[in-house]
Amino acid sequence: MTPGRVLIAYASKHGSTREVAERVAEVLCSAGLAVDVLPAGDVGLLREYDAVVLGGALYTGRLHKDARSFLARHREPLSVRTLAVFALGPKTMNAADVAASRAQLDRALKKTPDVEPVSVAIFGGVIDPAKLGFPFNRMAASDARDWTAIEAWAGELAGRLAARPALDASGR
Repeated sequence: MTPGRVLIAYASKHGSTREVAERVAEVLCSAGLAVDVLPAGDVGLLREYDAVVLGGALYTGRLHKDARSFLARHREPLSVRTLAVFALGPKTMNAADVAASRAQLDRALKKTPDVEPVSVAIFGGVIDPAKLGFPFNRMAASDARDWTAIEAWAGELAGRLAARPALDASGR
């Protein structure tokens, strides 16, 4: 079984989700997978990919619009591909913050019920007041990303993806 290419599509306003997508790509590549990393809004057809990882930031209770649009636009091809999803959002990794972010992500995923991720993860978000407008620029700076947890999730995902066969010419 030789898996095909993996697409990591990310939706980010300020770059922290892109940084996580790039780290996930590094882990997948080190496991021998061929990976492309692209902004979700720039992705065309998915036919050359056997698996997709979608990453999106959660802002004010909603998944980034480019991630939502990606799911809607690629609903049919995603229904026959392995899909994993991660989101960045909570300011801390305490249970209540993570649960609230997971509920926000689950609401977004329910809008494409025929698309079922094999893995979903919530990672801490980043607040960089210098990149934010008023009143958010008055928030305290923080970075709740746990790189060890991100790499562990990516490593587990790499094992799953490496064990799956590539799609055939019909996309199945």
